[in-house]
Amino acid sequence: MSRESRMLAGILLVVIPTVMFGGLSLLSFLTRGAAGYTDNPLRHDLWRAGHAHAGVYLVLSLVMLRYVDEATLAPFWKWVARTGAPIAAILIPASFFLSVVSPSAKEPNGLLNLAYVGAIFLALSVLTLGIGLLRAARGSEMIK
Repeated sequence: MSRESRMLAGILLVVIPTVMFGGLSLLSFLTRGAAGYTDNPLRHDLWRAGHAHAGVYLVLSLVMLRYVDEATLAPFWKWVARTGAPIAAILIPASFFLSVVSPSAKEPNGLLNLAYVGAIFLALSVLTLGIGLLRAARGSEMIK
């Protein structure tokens, strides 16, 4: 694993406890009936979705890092493959949380559009890595 991949993996592993803390916070909101959380179904659902997306995308980021250095990609595209999922792990949950900050929100605000930006980063990184791995597999067949 390259130095860049190890460094990012270390950062992601340090960040994962913050997602765990968020899960505990949501659990306490549910069990203690925090005002504005259980009273607002939209806020409740978006915050729960934000937390779930953060955790899943962080784990996906770690899995992808194991493959980036095996992919046949130029340095810029390796950077894209390495960083796209972690960026999505920030933008998509942030859009869910910040779009309904007010306990009385009836609909999400414009910050929900950050989810689309995050989805673009995620799709670009996953496709880039997939293409790089296919190129690497094709190259190894040609060597045999």
